[in-house]
Amino acid sequence: MSQFHEWLSMIQNIDLQHLQQTLEDLSKFGPLPGIGMPLLESFLPFLPLVVIIAANANIYGLGWGFLFSWIGVSVGASLVFLIFRKLGKNVKGRVLKRFPRSERFFNWIEQRGFTPLFLLACFPFTPSSVINIIAGLSKIPLQTFLLATILGKCVMILSISLLSFDISSFRDEPWRIFVTIGVVVVMWFGGKRLESRYHVSS
Repeated sequence: MSQFHEWLSMIQNIDLQHLQQTLEDLSKFGPLPGIGMPLLESFLPFLPLVVIIAANANIYGLGWGFLFSWIGVSVGASLVFLIFRKLGKNVKGRVLKRFPRSERFFNWIEQRGFTPLFLLACFPFTPSSVINIIAGLSKIPLQTFLLATILGKCVMILSISLLSFDISSFRDEPWRIFVTIGVVVVMWFGGKRLESRYHVSS
């Protein structure tokens, strides 16, 4: 048991250099480690997602590193959502009984739909696993969750990738900041339009 705690502590405190070296050693397996690590973080939220994304960008390159992280995070979030959507009302009842104040959060998510999920997905330090669970237990349509999560995670992962990729040249490339801001604006407006079209058609 002590060995398990030691291993757990090592993972929680892993730094970019160590993780990057580990992923480089596993790069012989192609994109699987780059996709698998961020996917695993959806189920093991103590893993350092920001470090994983930064390592992917520096190992696989900005484009592929972003894509592998985006696929892994999006698939992981969707799986967590679907698992708790399947578990259904019994689990939700237990959550509300143990944490009565969480009902306000459920209501906020259900009433606002796309916007809170998108904004929460954009920020790297929000408890994404908790949000995925609550969304799965709520009445939010699967399409709305997928749309908000995929677009929001795109913003978050692209931002981290842009800011962490080849950080030594960051001073000479301030365009990265403007691209990040532009992506946030475009994704938010695009997501709102898609959501409104989805509701109209349904």
